Amino acid sequence: MGYVISVVNQKGGVGKTTTAVNLAAYLAKNGQKTLLIDADPQGNATSGLGIAKKDQKKTTYDVMINGLPMTEAIVETEYRNLSICPANIDLTGAEVELIDIPEREKVLSAALQDVRKIFDYILIDCPPSLGQMTVNALTASDYILIPVQAEYYALEGLEQLLETYSRIKNSSNPSLKFLGIVITMFDARTQLAHQVENEVRNLFPDQVFQTIIPRNVRLSEAPSHGQPIMIYDKRSRGAKAYRALTKEVMRKKKK
Repeated sequence: MGYVISVVNQKGGVGKTTTAVNLAAYLAKNGQKTLLIDADPQGNATSGLGIAKKDQKKTTYDVMINGLPMTEAIVETEYRNLSICPANIDLTGAEVELIDIPEREKVLSAALQDVRKIFDYILIDCPPSLGQMTVNALTASDYILIPVQAEYYALEGLEQLLETYSRIKNSSNPSLKFLGIVITMFDARTQLAHQVENEVRNLFPDQVFQTIIPRNVRLSEAPSHGQPIMIYDKRSRGAKAYRALTKEVMRKKKK
């Protein structure tokens, strides 16, 4: 059965989609059959893998709202072992439309039953909110992974996110586990970045990945070229960091 991970933080601009795309790409490169589900109406994970989101006729929206089997929405990328369920602006309406659906928090979970048998890893790139899409993702997941930016206000909203995690775990998904926190956009030249890292590690001593994702120009450029960092610049610091993070995630699965 596939291992489902939600990459989530309701605060935008923290490297959430960058983490989802590059972790998925490196898992695939390591021989893991991987599906990335774009659950964000911005569709940045879709375009980040070189898929034209405006051209997609079958998307996460159709799976969630129209009952389309996810297998029919999946698009093969140009990278071996890596597929995506794309998203575009249509998904914006899902938040409202889900309200009238019975057991609305379990729609994505039901849609994933068939594809769990096909993939080793299923990553969900959640929207920057704690609305119905994120609740659906957490209800469908085995694990939650939280990117936290190494800047001022980094922990703002994290308490609310962890409350949502606990609520989902205590209600619709008792098996949901905490995979960990990954520190992103780390600028080693600043004292603030080190202070944030220390604070996060002190607050969550056993739940922070050893790998830190640096602030890296090549990492920022890659999405505009529709490529994961392993293709855009495999020698960059960003590529080395996501390669290391992937190894940590895979080791956690073995444990």
